[in-house]
Amino acid sequence: MQTKSNLQQHASNKNTFMQKQQTNSHNLVQQSPNTSEPTFPSSFPQNPRNSSSRFLHSHHDSPPLASFIQNLLKFRRDKPTEQIEQALNLIGIHPNNNLVLQVLQRHRSDWKPAFIFFKWVSKTNNYTPSCEVYNEIINILGKMKCFEELHQVLDEMSQRKEFINEETFCILIRRFVAAHKLEEAINIFYRREEFGLDNELDSKAFRTLLMWMCRYKHIEEAETLFHRNLNKFRFCRDIKTWNVILNGWCVLGNTHEAKRLWKDIIAYKCKEIGNCFEVVQWDVEEESCKPDVVIFNCLIDGLCFKKRIPEALQVFHDMKERDCLPNVATYNSLIKHLFKIRRMEKVYELVEDMERRSGDCLPNGVTYSYLLQSLKAPEEVPAVLERMERNGCAMSDDICNLILRLYMKWDDLDGLRKTWDEMERNGLGPDRRSYTIMIHGHYENGRTKDAMRYFQEMTSKGIVLEPRTEKLVISMNGQLKERTEKQEGVEIEASNV
Repeated sequence: MQTKSNLQQHASNKNTFMQKQQTNSHNLVQQSPNTSEPTFPSSFPQNPRNSSSRFLHSHHDSPPLASFIQNLLKFRRDKPTEQIEQALNLIGIHPNNNLVLQVLQRHRSDWKPAFIFFKWVSKTNNYTPSCEVYNEIINILGKMKCFEELHQVLDEMSQRKEFINEETFCILIRRFVAAHKLEEAINIFYRREEFGLDNELDSKAFRTLLMWMCRYKHIEEAETLFHRNLNKFRFCRDIKTWNVILNGWCVLGNTHEAKRLWKDIIAYKCKEIGNCFEVVQWDVEEESCKPDVVIFNCLIDGLCFKKRIPEALQVFHDMKERDCLPNVATYNSLIKHLFKIRRMEKVYELVEDMERRSGDCLPNGVTYSYLLQSLKAPEEVPAVLERMERNGCAMSDDICNLILRLYMKWDDLDGLRKTWDEMERNGLGPDRRSYTIMIHGHYENGRTKDAMRYFQEMTSKGIVLEPRTEKLVISMNGQLKERTEKQEGVEIEASNV
């Protein structure tokens, strides 16, 4: 974080730059005759940060114009919308979808500047936002629970033919369910035909709805919706749809409900399912049973949850004999439970096997998060991040927040600063989790003023505090007030002397 004086100096430099651009803004960005990407004059900074301090997975060649717009929005975030739009007008840019996406992606956890920029660029002559741009702003607004603004954008999209696609549908479902707005999520599913998508009987769309409901622990509601439509939708007899609910109960660790649901599956005689499976007891020699990888994954996770890891490993090995190849979820189920009992040699053995198999087994962010959590010192972080990069695993906000938590645990201020800066630069946060980590971490390490600074920045972005953070802030305010009163008392006594 920069100090207040540094921010003011930076803002002053930007204002000077903007004044210079008013007279020759047409030279700032020109359209290349052979590409839709903007080209820049040689005087424009090509790489504003030192590559030696680059955080792994950051954008190696961060587009200077996108970075400049990000800073413009950052240092004017408290200004009226009209002033921000006036500053944007002075840049003299020629918007294209790539540039707009780059700017929006840098504000995935800061909806106000993102929405202001989107509204401004939508009014720009000779530019119409693409589906990808609309989906990005909808995702940002949904993530920050700004549903009034989200509906405005959705209404605008609805007026344009074929602008709402399957990605839009998935984003809407996820964001409404994440905010526990189940009725609105279900309503979006029933409006598919209105949006120009495949009709409401689409099995993949229905599974998407059920999946997100289960992911956010609304499994009972998901199963109720499923049974309500069981006779209406023929695809409900497809094992893939049943598996979504079954997996939800297994992930929740509710073996009783999972067993009950399996009996329902047998009773409905779903396609591709025999009569031999029980969630934690199963005769793998039964030839009539041909479960898919999801069923195997549920079984493995259920056995691990019951601390029957040797049996889970046996099922894992038996999968190959039954012509059912494991996927990344299979490995992650085993790794999760092996990590809990600190069997790290077996964890690394499985990760190496995943990297060898590649394809559907290639490690993902969940896999590497367990490796990161096993580290003992800051110096070990780069090796895991290099491994991620080598295997094509993209950085995510979840990984960034985990790294923040680790650096805070080690009280590594330099690591915290670099991670925070790169999160802002690459649109991977900071989000509510990031600020919660910083506020609680700084307080626990005796840096109350730093904790309050992050609190003030968090609230200025409209991010809602977690209840425990709200209680902590009240306590910190009381401590700071008491400390100030004591200091004033000392000063008064000194002056009287």
